[in-house]
Amino acid sequence: MAATRPDYVTMAGSARPPLPGESPGGNAEPGQRMRVTLMLRHATPLEAPGLGRRALRRDKFVARHGARGDDIERVRQFADASGLTVVSEDRARRVVLLEGTVAAMAEAFDTPLMRVEYQGQEFRAPGGDLRIPASLEPVVHGVFGLDTRPVAQPRFVIAHPDAVVGSFAVPDLAGLYGFPPAFNGLGQTIAIIELGGGFTTEDLDTYFSGLGLATPSVTPMPVDGSGNAPGDPADLEVMLDIEVVGSIAPAASILVYFAPNSEQGFVDAVSSAVTSSARPSAVSVSWGQAEKLYSASFLSSMDSVLQDAVALGVTVCVAAGDRGSSDGVGDGDQHADFPASSPHALACGGTILDSDDGTRIDSELVWNDDSGATGGGVSDVFPLPGWQFDAGVPPTVNASGFAGRGLPDVAADASPYTGYRIRADGSDQIAGGTSAVAPLWAGLIALMSQYLGPDGTGFLNLVLYGDTSAQQTCNDIVSGDNGSYPAGPGWDPCTGWGSPNGDRLLQVLGTWAFAQVQAGLI
Repeated sequence: MAATRPDYVTMAGSARPPLPGESPGGNAEPGQRMRVTLMLRHATPLEAPGLGRRALRRDKFVARHGARGDDIERVRQFADASGLTVVSEDRARRVVLLEGTVAAMAEAFDTPLMRVEYQGQEFRAPGGDLRIPASLEPVVHGVFGLDTRPVAQPRFVIAHPDAVVGSFAVPDLAGLYGFPPAFNGLGQTIAIIELGGGFTTEDLDTYFSGLGLATPSVTPMPVDGSGNAPGDPADLEVMLDIEVVGSIAPAASILVYFAPNSEQGFVDAVSSAVTSSARPSAVSVSWGQAEKLYSASFLSSMDSVLQDAVALGVTVCVAAGDRGSSDGVGDGDQHADFPASSPHALACGGTILDSDDGTRIDSELVWNDDSGATGGGVSDVFPLPGWQFDAGVPPTVNASGFAGRGLPDVAADASPYTGYRIRADGSDQIAGGTSAVAPLWAGLIALMSQYLGPDGTGFLNLVLYGDTSAQQTCNDIVSGDNGSYPAGPGWDPCTGWGSPNGDRLLQVLGTWAFAQVQAGLI
């Protein structure tokens, strides 16, 4: 790598902190070929989310807010000057994909690329913050692919069969939560994000036939060279997501985006899903980790992708984590899980649900037992969004006292001891975790969107926080805690507004949509 270039500037916040237990190696193999995603700025900034604002059609979104043609041209010139190849450009996703050798990439971004060992595997990571030409500083939002270390964990928990005190077939759980049986997701698309694992048609056929349902349409969507690859521990996450969504909305089209578990894979998968021409009603994300373990550049870039989803009328449902208010970090502070902590995501927390006869909920409290606990709390990164001002979000309990985005927004059954009956890798299992809650809410949103028509629910958070009657569409959870935060009446940092009441949500959304039409807002 040449000496630091005077025409370059540092991309502050582009370096990730070391992973716990990683060990450095030598320089990465200079001749190895690699690909890097450059995320660019919006052509014009997006407006803050607002209740009643109509979702943009994809073509209008691209024309107004996609990448600028001259910005893409600047990246092309940079690539040519650096000996890199432009593989693809996508104005909707605001990305340009570049390819070149490790040596060329290190030179282009004025940063050494190193080998890193983590959990018995070898990865690549930059030796510090990246540097780019000053002319690109206002254009490039993030650079992803130089660092290949894992970036997220699946949020599922398996219970030992002897420990299960009650379990539910997903349709029965949907019945307890009042999901409207008249809707099945017909005409809707639901996207699922996976950073590993895969599914088999045999398992899906066996599972759905056992429920008396036809196997739904499930299409793998490869991202960055990954695809449906069963035979991995993450299979259980994949099957849980598909089976929960498919049980609730069996007539919906399910698109499963498989990507590498890296910053590049994660952001590329989510951006591909939310800007898809299939226009999903909802996107389900059951992967994440504590905010402090990401680079600031990744946090900002992923949040901008989720902001794109809001503009397009897509709710991204994200698991809030399974290790309580500390998110398992162990440094004495409390940590929010990302991407759930983004103010443009519907953060999904967990409960323990009891139903003696399977026809009514006898009790429901915050999930916190020896299997895990729901994530939740206050972001250390994202300030309190305007739509959350009146929810009673406390400042963080950390020393900073930061007034951040509070999470979760909603919740549902998550304890594996009262978990979901699923099938994975040829066997029936009981699973829980907030991994189950994200697809459950995504399925419910698809049912609501089927009822509401082309504009669907839009960004559900705006309705939940902006309409007091909408807040009554959740079963308020007032007992329990997730470590440092207790539950209580109304919104709380354990279960948000609470678990769903689908019948009431259907009524409120119908009334709300009618009022918006009458007012000429949608």
